Amino acid sequence: MARDRTYFLMLNIGHFMDHLFTLIFATVAALVLYREWGLGYAELIAYATPGFFAFGVFSLPAGWIADKWSRDGMMCVFFIGIGLTAIAIGFAQTPLQIGFGLFVVGMFAAIYHPVGLAIVTTKWRNTGMRIAANGVWGNLGVASAALIAGYLIDNSSWRMAYILPGCFSIAMGFAYMALRWKNIQIEHTAPKLAKETVKVQASATYRALLIRVSVIVFFTTAVSSVIFQATTFALPKIFDERLQGLATELSAWTDIIAGGGQGDVATVIGTLAFIVFAVASIAQLVVGSLLDRFGPRIVFMTVATIQVVFFLAMQGLTDGIALAVALGFMLGAFGQIPINDYMIGKTASGAYRARIYGVRYVVSFTALAVSLPFIAFIYQNWGFDTLFVILAVAAAVIFIAVSILPKKLPTPEAEAVAAE
Repeated sequence: MARDRTYFLMLNIGHFMDHLFTLIFATVAALVLYREWGLGYAELIAYATPGFFAFGVFSLPAGWIADKWSRDGMMCVFFIGIGLTAIAIGFAQTPLQIGFGLFVVGMFAAIYHPVGLAIVTTKWRNTGMRIAANGVWGNLGVASAALIAGYLIDNSSWRMAYILPGCFSIAMGFAYMALRWKNIQIEHTAPKLAKETVKVQASATYRALLIRVSVIVFFTTAVSSVIFQATTFALPKIFDERLQGLATELSAWTDIIAGGGQGDVATVIGTLAFIVFAVASIAQLVVGSLLDRFGPRIVFMTVATIQVVFFLAMQGLTDGIALAVALGFMLGAFGQIPINDYMIGKTASGAYRARIYGVRYVVSFTALAVSLPFIAFIYQNWGFDTLFVILAVAAAVIFIAVSILPKKLPTPEAEAVAAE
């Protein structure tokens, strides 16, 4: 049992590291690189875009290799590979070098979601809560990217924000390898299990429901990914613009938050972003519990409604009120994360699960990558208020799409029982 808890903990730490590495650059670009390298924020975003394409595109081969070889083996590759690459980024001297490093980070980061989530949904029961708990760790990685980078910008260098987590990730990779060494082997039974599952899926009604759910899952995955990227990547810049008054007051007011000087505003911005991300991540635990009790349809519609309301309310707000409303739309943005993973975990057969998660994250992270230049274009021409309106419309589209989900998801187990 203790070994099992350690296994789940290491998978959760992997999710934390995955999102940490992919979003460190968001804070670094927003707070320091635009000055250090003399480039505008919109120009710097362009160097992160290939990394998010890699994050999506390489999810499918990562899932395929994991199903054919070893899921635990791929997790070791993830930890060690992304750690070494992060350390290399810490020594980058040009925007092109850091862009290439972010692309390689995206390649290794692509491993986690199809592989880690396949392990979580296959090995343990209470799928909704397990995915939600795992998702909270991922969100804390998002939050810590802003916190760690902001702190190190003020007290050391943005380079250490890559080097220190890189060293930790490599150590985690070897620890994971020691824990799961006996399981890192070729899974010879996977093709057989896949064929047996296909034979069970014979009902025309089942196939129709499965197609309907799949279309909704992949459509809402794409749209919700744009919302997630726009909120998580842009939040440090949003706070840099909207919370300057509050950040300056806090910097002067407390030694605990910012070291007692107004020169540490970047630390305050990073800390506020961390607090919002961390508190909003609690929404995933609530959503996970509700998914196990009520299913995805009602829960998804509620989350989409929350996003519409708070995105529209954010227009023109600054300082304390803006911070409160930002927390509201981040609750919605984070709350939506486990829902599609829950639906895939319930409807996909175990033998193909990692590959199906791979397809899901190809869609998701391709949308993430496309949304980066979109965010830059909207910000440069109209500012963040226009972006909030667009995100509210996107959330409304999700509401409409999920309203046609069936009340009960089609599952391979239920179909197998019906066929007997």
